[in-house]
Amino acid sequence: MKTANKMLALVAIICSTFSAGSAFAQKEHTVMVGGAPMYPSKNIVQNAVNSKDHTTLVAAVKAAGLVETLSGPGPFTVFAPTNEAFNKLPKGTVETLVKPENKGKLTTILTYHVVAGNMDAKSLMAKIKEGKGKATLTTVQGGALTLMQKGNELWVMDAKGNKAKVTIKDVHQSNGVIHVIDTVLMP
Repeated sequence: MKTANKMLALVAIICSTFSAGSAFAQKEHTVMVGGAPMYPSKNIVQNAVNSKDHTTLVAAVKAAGLVETLSGPGPFTVFAPTNEAFNKLPKGTVETLVKPENKGKLTTILTYHVVAGNMDAKSLMAKIKEGKGKATLTTVQGGALTLMQKGNELWVMDAKGNKAKVTIKDVHQSNGVIHVIDTVLMP
């Protein structure tokens, strides 16, 4: 009986060690953005601050007072312009927008990049298919974005007809998903 109890104890130790090892072996599936891993267990702001490609966006979010909102439960789908996207704007635009007196306009532009819900590329492409080549999404700002697909590429068009290519899809966050874009969208 003592031998059987010792065997059961040994089996229990091995099983618990294996289970603990499996838990540690399972890592989060991260996507690299701006040289940094984006962790699905972190929220949009916690991840964005680590991307060297999104320093302008992070500064704008802070200037607009949207850190708390984008750190909230969401879920949000964010079309996140890179620094290069902001650099395409006319010279001085970003510097002007982040001034305190332009907070309202900056907030309008930034919230135009956010859609309520958690929409990955697969669901966006399904909406495009349902719409016979186009899908319209209403932004948190209240305006409309038009999505299109060219091959496997996902494109977003703003109200002014400017088109942004989604360069990195499906960057999952604890409170939504980010799709990195190459152009700033304008309401």
